[in-house]
Amino acid sequence: METKRVLFAGVGGQGAILAAKILVSGLTDAGYDIKMSEVHGMSQRGGSVSTQVHWGKKVYSPLIGTGAADVMVAFEKMEAVRYADLLKPEGIAIINDYSQETATTAAGLCEYPGNCLEAMQAHFTCFALKAGELAIGLGSAKCMNIVLFGAMTRVLALDDIDWEAVIRKTVPAKFLELNLAAYRTGRNAVG
Repeated sequence: METKRVLFAGVGGQGAILAAKILVSGLTDAGYDIKMSEVHGMSQRGGSVSTQVHWGKKVYSPLIGTGAADVMVAFEKMEAVRYADLLKPEGIAIINDYSQETATTAAGLCEYPGNCLEAMQAHFTCFALKAGELAIGLGSAKCMNIVLFGAMTRVLALDDIDWEAVIRKTVPAKFLELNLAAYRTGRNAVG
C-alpha cells in the first residue's frame, strides 16, 4: 500500500479538526499506520487552521511537504489558495465554495481575493461544493464539515472502511442522523 496524504485547511470553528479525527479513527480501525499534525493558528478568532493526515503501511512523519498532498479539503476558498503549494500537481482539491471574512479583510486592511476558485481550477482537479448550503438544507450549517468529509472519502475511494460506523462512534447521538445525512450528501455531491 502506497502512502496517502490529505490536507484539511479551514478557518477556526469550521470543523476541520473533527473531520480529520474521523478520518484518523477509521484508518486506525482499518490497521493503517497514521500520523496526524494540527496547526491551529488563531483558530479561536477565525484564523487559519490546517490538519495533515498521512497514512500507509509505514509512515514516519505527519508533515506534508511542498507538492506532496494527494487531496486537499478546503473549508473556505481563500484557505485553498493559501495551502495550494502543498498539493501535488496531479492532486485533487475539494473546495467549499464559500468566503469568510478574515480580521484583515473585515478591518478594511486588504480585500478578499475574488478569484480563489478559478485560480485553483487553473492548476488542479477541483470539486467545488456549496457545502454550507447543502448542510443548511439538511438542517444545520454545522454539519458542513461532514459534507466535505463525505466528498473526500468518495474522491479517495476509501470504500473499504465503514465510514458510517466510524461517524456513529465519533459524533454525539443527538447529532448522529444529521451527520450521517451530511456524509451521504457529500459522497453523492462528487460522484
